[in-house]
Amino acid sequence: MISWGKSGPAQAEVVDERPRASLESGASSAVSSGASHGARHVAIIMDGNGRWAKKHRLPRAVGHQRGVEAVRRLVRGLGPMGLDCLTLYAFSSENWKRPEDEIADLMALMRKFIRSDLPDFVKNGVKLKIIGDYKVLEPDIVEMIEDALRQTANGTKTIAVALNYGSQQEIARAAAKAAEQGAVTVESISAHLDTADLPPLDLLIRTSGEVRLSNFLLWQSAYAEMWFTDVLWPDFTPGHLEEALASFAMRERRFGGR
Repeated sequence: MISWGKSGPAQAEVVDERPRASLESGASSAVSSGASHGARHVAIIMDGNGRWAKKHRLPRAVGHQRGVEAVRRLVRGLGPMGLDCLTLYAFSSENWKRPEDEIADLMALMRKFIRSDLPDFVKNGVKLKIIGDYKVLEPDIVEMIEDALRQTANGTKTIAVALNYGSQQEIARAAAKAAEQGAVTVESISAHLDTADLPPLDLLIRTSGEVRLSNFLLWQSAYAEMWFTDVLWPDFTPGHLEEALASFAMRERRFGGR
């Protein structure tokens, strides 16, 4: 069952390099209370399903299945962490280059996840949001997504899922819409981004040891803190998220000031 805690007040943010073996004294309990880390919006580039499968000598499809289980485990452990929004990079606009059988496996997993977890989203007041152009997916998936969006529309906490998403394309669309309406400014572009109705991004996490953004939330990450870990996505747990949030809580955000 999915449950969410109350969000904490906005405070300081963080940038981290790699997860430490242990947290500084008191950091873990502060995160568990959901009251002092200060993050409202966390995004995750969920990377490493294929490498996890290779490491365990299993098919890539099994790696993706375990990746979905990691999503479920993480969402169900969010209650004490005090976040308003969690954004997950599920399928990029570049992922269409993958083999057809792998794409089919990913779409099947998406169908299964929506069917199995939608009741929990509704019961626990979790709002589903999609960023990216999901309407190019297969018609039955589009129908399932739109039904899920309707059923969760009144949720007070948000899970945003990036599907067929590319940040460069998103910025180009937003700039074009801004130009149609008048001056192209930082504010007018921001107002037309897919994430315009979400809290500003505080912390971006990437798993699997890669240290790049891969066309994900480029605009939104301008002043977000970043945390990279060697942990492969199927092995990522709520404890790793707590570690990232504890690191975040120990950083000072200046936004270009002193």
